[in-house]
Amino acid sequence: MSATPHPREFAAAADAAPPLIALRGVTRTYGEGEGATTVLRDVDLDIGAGEFVAIVGQSGSGKSTLMNIIGCLDRPTLGVFTVAGRETGAMPPDELAALRARHFGFVFQRYHLISGMSAARNVEMPAIYAGLPTDERRARAGKLLARLGLEARASHRPAELSGGQQQRVSIARALMNEPELILADEPTGALDSESGDAVLALLRALHREGRTIVLVTHDPQIAASADRVVTIRDGRIVSDERRGGAGDAGANVPPVPASPGPSGANASGSGLGEAAAMAVAALVQNRLRSLLTMLGIIIGVASVIAMLAIGAGAREQVLDDIRKMGTDLIEVKRGARNVRGGGDDVRTLVAGDLDALSRLDAVSGVVPETDQSVVLRYGGIDHQITALGTSSQFPHVRDWPAVRGVFFSPDHERRYANVIVIGARTAETLFSDGADPLGAFVLVNNAPFQVIGVMEEKGIVTGGGRHDRDDQIWVPYTTAGARLFGQDHFKELFVKVAPGHSLAAAEQEIFDTVLARHGREDFHLRNMSAAIAQAEAAQGTFTVLLGTIAAISLLVGGIGVMNIMLVSVTERIGEIGIRMAVGARRADITTQFLVEAVMVCMAGGLIGAALGIGVSIGLPMLDDGWRAILEPEPVMIALACALATGLVFGLAPARKAARLDPVAALARN
Repeated sequence: MSATPHPREFAAAADAAPPLIALRGVTRTYGEGEGATTVLRDVDLDIGAGEFVAIVGQSGSGKSTLMNIIGCLDRPTLGVFTVAGRETGAMPPDELAALRARHFGFVFQRYHLISGMSAARNVEMPAIYAGLPTDERRARAGKLLARLGLEARASHRPAELSGGQQQRVSIARALMNEPELILADEPTGALDSESGDAVLALLRALHREGRTIVLVTHDPQIAASADRVVTIRDGRIVSDERRGGAGDAGANVPPVPASPGPSGANASGSGLGEAAAMAVAALVQNRLRSLLTMLGIIIGVASVIAMLAIGAGAREQVLDDIRKMGTDLIEVKRGARNVRGGGDDVRTLVAGDLDALSRLDAVSGVVPETDQSVVLRYGGIDHQITALGTSSQFPHVRDWPAVRGVFFSPDHERRYANVIVIGARTAETLFSDGADPLGAFVLVNNAPFQVIGVMEEKGIVTGGGRHDRDDQIWVPYTTAGARLFGQDHFKELFVKVAPGHSLAAAEQEIFDTVLARHGREDFHLRNMSAAIAQAEAAQGTFTVLLGTIAAISLLVGGIGVMNIMLVSVTERIGEIGIRMAVGARRADITTQFLVEAVMVCMAGGLIGAALGIGVSIGLPMLDDGWRAILEPEPVMIALACALATGLVFGLAPARKAARLDPVAALARN
């Protein structure tokens, strides 16, 4: 690095060139009306490039407010303030942030390091917001820390460093963007004398390298390190003295490493990648809060996936049950559709209807069905079960054969035979000792019946309630009516439409036939295709309801995210002030907090998706009465909702953070 001119040469040049900093008639007042407080009064001050200026004053004199205005952290109430010839009064916040990034480096009394970041990351921060590439940024931060004797402490967090080390990290951060002006606010105030002397030596060395230094202090001895001392009292400058050359205690400090600096200062900002990295660091640092934040999202996403999967499974299960009954069936039920209770008091479906429908060309078979609960007794076992009175055409019409023995015949019906066919589960219950059920006699409501067959296993029906179809018995309808049920009418008839005939035409023919026999519409029809359509519509509505309930839980989770992010903003106001001081624009702050909200929601969404998928898979394994159908669409929709939740509910906290006043935010650190 070429030799730099002596500070006195800078002072001489400043007389001819426009000052780096110029204040004209600057007044700063806080509050309004009778409660207004004026901290600075009609201040005129020029600071030239290369000067070492100490601003001295007691507490409350206005020196820190003056430094905040010089550093573009605050604005004057009245007067004009220019930086490098540019008037700052009308600059928007982001343009002021660009000025801070390009022209200023801050060294604070309380260091103002971000506790969750390493020393190296704290040093890198100004270059992040200035858009310096990652490799250059890291290399420069390493050189600065090495120069300040902190190379071995680069990975340590502020809490693991001494006060002097933290202040040196703060100085390295101030130098990161090669600023023209370093503002040091009571830089030795929190240090012991030895550490304080070391910091002053660093500032003098930086001045000899060409830096403009503005040192704010209440201590005249510390101010003696400067070439120029400006004294402020009660908000007014009362003296401005130039002195001879400052001490040379920092003469042996090596020069600041050269850097090309960020191109297009602050043009690119931190970028999504850096925002994501900072968001991850913040979330990891506050693990418990992050987990609590995403808990609502986890529950919401898991609910969406699991409920939609279970709803889809229930829909398919009901439809499968209906399809197993046969899509070419028409059900004739007693009672008109508008009769409450289904017309249980109507007794007009009788054997004559069965015979009349059997003779229709469009009909290939008709079976009556009437069921009632009975008690089976065999070998000391009493078993309550459903008895179904039907006809010999049941296996053909309902596509449900006997796999052992035979189903009863028309002859059994004519003879009112005491024969039964039993379900597969009934056979297991009554004949658990391995005995052959065929030919065995069992008591049905104390009447002896012979087992002549065992039906094919069909499983559980869930439509209208759980019903194990394999745990029932089949009895000739004549026998059931006379000896078990005490009635000669049927609950319903199932008509199988012959191949090649239109279901709609057959339905109309059946309706006309029964109506002609009854003389009134005391019955109603339902074909299985219509039942499937009805079930699909009902289950679709049910699925939408489940999805809505789950979405509401996701909405509640989003509100929780917003509330906790707002709390997070309040807790991290000091951190936000630090970021703004080193050059973060409003867009950078907004992006960081918005990315944090999105990452929380997406992390919660992924965990919730895994949980929802696990529930969807595990529930049917625990209970075979449940069925779930996992499809990719609900999972993708749930994750998209989690992303949208982060964007929507993270925006308000992010905007609140971005609109904080830098000075007020720094005061909270």
